[in-house]
Amino acid sequence: MDLSGIYPALTTPFDTEGNFSAADFKHNLHKYNQTDLAGYVVLGSTGESVLLSDKEAEAILATAIEAAGSGKRMIAGTGAESTAETIVRTKRAASMGYHAALVKTPYYYKPVYKAEVYLAHYRAVADASPIPILLYSVPQFTGVSLETPEIVALSEHPNIIGMKDSSGIVQRTVEVLAAANNFQMLTGSASVILPSLSAGVSGAILALGSAFPEKCVAVYQLYRQKMYDQARELQGKLALASKKVVSECGIPGVKFVMDLRGYRGGLPRLPLLPLSDQAKLTLTKIAASLEPAVAATV
Repeated sequence: MDLSGIYPALTTPFDTEGNFSAADFKHNLHKYNQTDLAGYVVLGSTGESVLLSDKEAEAILATAIEAAGSGKRMIAGTGAESTAETIVRTKRAASMGYHAALVKTPYYYKPVYKAEVYLAHYRAVADASPIPILLYSVPQFTGVSLETPEIVALSEHPNIIGMKDSSGIVQRTVEVLAAANNFQMLTGSASVILPSLSAGVSGAILALGSAFPEKCVAVYQLYRQKMYDQARELQGKLALASKKVVSECGIPGVKFVMDLRGYRGGLPRLPLLPLSDQAKLTLTKIAASLEPAVAATV
């Protein structure tokens, strides 16, 4: 399975009652279908997956499959704290037509989660999964990180085809790709798309891709076309946007900028709080600098 390209980490829209809005979700996907995004990641961190019920998660998975454009690669976030539940979720996603599963690291019992724990967990999931597995290391949320030795060891499993690394540490990408065979790395940070591509990643899974899909795709395409000066210029703008929108404001920031751009972002789910008026002003300026058309609509 070729994972090349840019994937947005899809947000989950809620209606005025706080319930999942399938209509708003379809609206977003129909707009994304008009772009050159390679596919979609559903129920990732940006999708507020840890704040959803099992029933909601299943509805979101089904809606995404229904609304996705032809040819889009579909990746489902299926990681859970237990190996058994991760396998259940992965098999459910496979039965619905997803092409691959993104499996985050368990993290709750982190004092005893040594390398051998992750090796056993991922191998068991990969053995049982009908679809390929992507490792998912997101230390800013979990407090744990997959390191190079265990990544390389896991890359030898025939059903573990790649990894999303959200650490932003490009050195790890270099180390893994130098030691692993037929293993695809994807960055999870819009601030390092270009250096990660230079290091050999296949693409990126990005929260910022939900708000600025065209810009994120453009960096990838400019690099592939060897238009390095233009790629560096755009990467600099995306790095600032990623810092302000994603790193500093998180999911509420991503959703607010989506609203500015005609997507249905909406409010986050408690305990996440809406943005302050000052934060909204800051992000409106950031969005306008990256996409001048936004300034004329606010």
